[in-house]
Amino acid sequence: MTAGESIGFTVTQSQRLRELGADEAKIVPTFASSAQRDEAFGELERELTGAGRRQLEELRAGPRTPLLRLLETALRGAVTSLGFVEVATPAIVSAEALDKMGITGGDPLRDQVFWVARDRCLRPMLAPNLYTLLRRLARTWPQPFGIFEIGSCWRRDSKGGRHLNEFTMLNLVELGTRLDERDTRLRELVTAVMIAAELTDYALETTDSDVYGKTIDVVAGGVEVCSTAFGPLPLDDAWGIVDPWVGLGFGLERLLLVREGGGGAIERFGRSTSYLSGARLNL
Repeated sequence: MTAGESIGFTVTQSQRLRELGADEAKIVPTFASSAQRDEAFGELERELTGAGRRQLEELRAGPRTPLLRLLETALRGAVTSLGFVEVATPAIVSAEALDKMGITGGDPLRDQVFWVARDRCLRPMLAPNLYTLLRRLARTWPQPFGIFEIGSCWRRDSKGGRHLNEFTMLNLVELGTRLDERDTRLRELVTAVMIAAELTDYALETTDSDVYGKTIDVVAGGVEVCSTAFGPLPLDDAWGIVDPWVGLGFGLERLLLVREGGGGAIERFGRSTSYLSGARLNL
């Protein structure tokens, strides 16, 4: 290091601090010497490990339930109170189901799928099964009606600190919403879920989706936590759906990442043997 040059944390130090949940702003400072840097790292590591130990002690004392499960319970209560019916569908879907979603050979998402057989895979989204149930339930239930599922999805995703190979989704869809009421209804549903998630500071942003075309994303803390869509859409024909609908898909780990603050990667709040309720177990 030349005179007047400053240095930052090493790659190993930065990774360790992110694992402990350090805010990114605490990882970027520079120092006049390696001794000064190492002293700062030691202080910050002790601060973060102490906070992690306290968090684990509090979890054991109560509520004794991981944050992800508590959030699932809160969202389930909010959505069922709106009249939606919870469903539980298989985690393995067919290649044909992906084709009907427009995810055919050559689509980038097809390459992210975890295949368990030539024509079967772990679901990369909840939508295919919900489409099937909507069509079948529409034969019996008067419209409008809504269903939802909370469950794991899997993708070979490596786009950074906001993506997981296994992640938890809340998908809710209402079939038979009047065309002129879809926007209002969608906003009502977003509000109900975000209140249940204890996140009231968010914005709606229009964007494009490879599957659904024009969508509206819910963004909180600079993180996309939900993608929403209106139907009917061209892909509905493949599922035998002809009526209008509104649908929303929330990422639960992302909701927790924003709500709990701090920093670090989203792995802190996913299903893990390295973290529990955001606290690093390797302290």
